[in-house]
Amino acid sequence: MLDIRFVRENPDIVKQNIKNKFQDSKLELVDKVIELDRQSRKAQQEADSLRANRKKISKQIGGMMAQGKKEEAEALKEQVNQQARRLAELEKLEAELQQQVREIMLVIPNIIDPSVPIGRDDSENVEIQRFGESVVPDFEIPYHAQIMESFGGLDLDSARKVAGNGFYYLMGDIARLHSAVISYARDFMIDRGFTYCVPPFMIRSDVVTGVMSFAEMDAMMYKIEGEDLYLIGTSEHSMIGKFIDTILQEDALPYTLTSYSPCFRKEKGAHGLEERGVYRIHQFEKQEMIVVCRPEESKMWFDRLWQNTVDLFRSLDIPVRTLECCSGDLADLKVKSIDVEAWSPRQQKYFEVGSCSNLSDAQARRLKIRVNGKDGKYFAHTLNNTVVAPPRMLIAFLENNLTADGTVKIPEVLRPYMGGMTEIRRK
Repeated sequence: MLDIRFVRENPDIVKQNIKNKFQDSKLELVDKVIELDRQSRKAQQEADSLRANRKKISKQIGGMMAQGKKEEAEALKEQVNQQARRLAELEKLEAELQQQVREIMLVIPNIIDPSVPIGRDDSENVEIQRFGESVVPDFEIPYHAQIMESFGGLDLDSARKVAGNGFYYLMGDIARLHSAVISYARDFMIDRGFTYCVPPFMIRSDVVTGVMSFAEMDAMMYKIEGEDLYLIGTSEHSMIGKFIDTILQEDALPYTLTSYSPCFRKEKGAHGLEERGVYRIHQFEKQEMIVVCRPEESKMWFDRLWQNTVDLFRSLDIPVRTLECCSGDLADLKVKSIDVEAWSPRQQKYFEVGSCSNLSDAQARRLKIRVNGKDGKYFAHTLNNTVVAPPRMLIAFLENNLTADGTVKIPEVLRPYMGGMTEIRRK
């Protein structure tokens, strides 16, 4: 959420940013919110004047009563009563106007970083760099669900009976591999100085609206019926929410946390072959990383975060590339985002396995996450990035480590988490 003062003083910048994100329907909101803010400040000024005048008159009434001037005192009392009624009207009006201002400010997008390429959607994202050789083997690689089933590791039919489409049972060595990847990712991030955390898997509505836009909320979140609770779509939400309405000490920054959680998503509109199996699902597990830092450090942390994901995937012999998300592909709170994509030998293309985002002070402003600095209080910057999110990550792992005879190689770094196994063989 932007600062209303910035919008008031820079309407043309805000409008151009909306155009750059191809959200022209929101252009009228800029002038509307500026006018509502003007009315709100006018009501506040009149209310402040009435409060000051009421104190002044109250002192005069006391003096007149002491002098025995009851009639003059009663006249002033009536004036105070009239002003009190007007003040009540103004306070109600001010609250209504401020609420309208906030509702609009929540949907005006954050100002994107100047380095972000302008484009309508993810088809116009820009490749930055590739890491590792994208090899296509000389044997056919089956669909990922078939690979898992060949090891007795996936049961979609039973899951469909139990929970419906978009759910799965992982079994045997595949389930163990899933847990091994999560455990390795946890230790990988701890070794890089991040504090491990297991957060709440449900969050209240004020945290939801603090960490994401209404459009994202509707597309992603499952609500608990009858309660002010939502299942998290990513642990970033509850991790950033940990700092809601707090004043942090500047010398304690940055906070670097890595978290494990299950995640739950509606995945509206998922369809097609690649959305079957375990690619687009309603439930998965994830290792996440978040940073809460000083504004001047957020660009540095952004580069370090996405590099962590690249390094982890390369340690597992999985080729990856990074893509700069264009303006139209950025969620409204983000100022900059990079997707990490893994190589799929079967499809002979890359697919997304993680996303790194810098949200500047947007989440902090919504959640009131402030820093007590030597020059006064200011809003922190927040960033987040996926460490690893199996079982989608398992698709890349299985395809890139599959051999011609159908076995799957276990990279050396993962073997301690697999009981020393060097490969997975068909049952």
